[in-house]
Amino acid sequence: MTPLSHIRNFSIVAHIDHGKSTLADRLIQSTNTVAERDMKEQLLDSMDIERERGITIKANTVRIDYTAQNGESYVLNLIDTPGHVDFAYEVSRSMRAVEGSLLVVDSTQGVEAQTLANVYQAIDADHEIVPVFNKIDLPASDIDRVAEQVEDVIGIDASGAIPVSAKTGEGITETLEAIVSLLPPPAGDAEAPLKAMLVDSWYDPYLGVVVLVRVMDGVLKKGDQIKMMQTGARYGVDRIGVFRPAMTKIDALGPGEIGFITASIKQVRDTKVGDTITHEKKGAETPLPGFKPSVPVVFCGLFPVDSAEFEDLRDAIEKLALNDASFSFEMETSAALGFGFRCGFLGLLHLEVIRDRIEREYDIELITTAPSVIYHIYLKDGTQFDLHNPADMPDPSTVDHIEEPRIKATILVPDEYLGDVLKLCQDRRGIQLDLTYAGSRAMVVYDLPLNEVVFDFYDRLKSVTKGYASFDYQMEGYREDNLVKMSVLVNEEPVDALSMMVHRDRAEMRGRAMCEKLKELIPRHMFKIPIQAAIGGKVIARETLSALRKDVTAKCYGGDITRKKKLLEKQKAGKKKMRQFGKVDIPQEAFISALKMDE
Repeated sequence: MTPLSHIRNFSIVAHIDHGKSTLADRLIQSTNTVAERDMKEQLLDSMDIERERGITIKANTVRIDYTAQNGESYVLNLIDTPGHVDFAYEVSRSMRAVEGSLLVVDSTQGVEAQTLANVYQAIDADHEIVPVFNKIDLPASDIDRVAEQVEDVIGIDASGAIPVSAKTGEGITETLEAIVSLLPPPAGDAEAPLKAMLVDSWYDPYLGVVVLVRVMDGVLKKGDQIKMMQTGARYGVDRIGVFRPAMTKIDALGPGEIGFITASIKQVRDTKVGDTITHEKKGAETPLPGFKPSVPVVFCGLFPVDSAEFEDLRDAIEKLALNDASFSFEMETSAALGFGFRCGFLGLLHLEVIRDRIEREYDIELITTAPSVIYHIYLKDGTQFDLHNPADMPDPSTVDHIEEPRIKATILVPDEYLGDVLKLCQDRRGIQLDLTYAGSRAMVVYDLPLNEVVFDFYDRLKSVTKGYASFDYQMEGYREDNLVKMSVLVNEEPVDALSMMVHRDRAEMRGRAMCEKLKELIPRHMFKIPIQAAIGGKVIARETLSALRKDVTAKCYGGDITRKKKLLEKQKAGKKKMRQFGKVDIPQEAFISALKMDE
């Protein structure tokens, strides 16, 4: 076992695309952890989606052996974390397992919103932080300006920041030396009872559940009988190992070390993230403080296009929930779409990733309903409940008031786009809290309703600022507002999958847009179809889809006009009857397109 003074545990934090994964690649490559022939870009990003989108979704870990310039050999445990706001939960968990962080800042772009959010998580976890300025090989790189920003905006000393180019490999040796000399070694006692923190768990088809652990005190050996302190479940350890990124077996994990165990665990839900693992006999008395459980923010329904695939979808969703502690689901039915699931996500990117993974890994075509958030409904008789699906809204006459979730959004934006961003936030019913400057960039803090943000706020923000704005948010609680349920009726039948909660002032605009869109999407039938948006019993917008008509007068030639009139009247009566009994088929594509609002 490695002595504590020769172990360093650290994570890499940064905004999206500032070069975390590339820096991790270079650190692995320069210490010969992986043979040259096995080296590839984004080595730690194993999922296809991660490689395609060029983003990190799951936090990944690797153990690096490094011989320092003073001749001592060290073990470095590196955790590469995601940068997107939707995966902040992955970041906060990884932070608890390590003692220090490399803060990577792109020296051409400077500090961004996610840089702030992730650094604050590292500061909350009492980390020693070493700033690293990446991309110094680019001509636009400006180290002095970025150092000034780091000191002004974040408030940490940037005088010892390490200039690095993760692409060319410049500055990598200095980074490794800084990790060894500046970051603190872990604390822990090998003689104490075992306390190991469960950082992550996922399902492997060959090994069962693989559990990533960080040992705080004691020693974890192969063959030990262990128990989970939260669930009380007991297991025998089958194998112990570390990631060099490939799984490598070892005999024991001592204090301060990060590795994995397998113990014939059948279901990932038996391994709660943040749980404490201890020995069955002579175990620890008190568990480690766990993590806050993740709270889903956005909900939407997932339905199979072919209803025969419902059981396959259930299997797929259960398997994904095994690997993703922050994803929740329950069954629901819809008159229009059949059986499906109501799923909770941490944000829209999380939703997209899960949807892509189901379609790709399990080959199931999906329909996704409009994303919605949880509302608190207060009834006049004093009861209160949470509304997940707008279709379940009770009769408006019984409702006293409705509260919606609000967020505190931090937007960093170059000066010239500030006006557009302020207008966008005002349009979304935002309340400005703060506006400060860091160099030539404005930092705007807004209080916004979450349901305006989940729709397409991020896309709009990126388009009005040509991609230069960065955005981060945190939940702030609930506030009462004038919200109503808008339902959509096609041929006077309500379509529950299209109903949504809107603010009363914006209901008419939303309703009109929805009706116009559906008019283009629904194919014409033999009878005319009214498409209406309504609040309660009041119709606020309407479009009419005209009927397909056969030319019944074609066979009349000459003769009196009354012959034509008679035929037309007969057709009109037939259409009226058809409309009473006719069913309108709304194709699946129409649902999907109608739910993508402001395109």
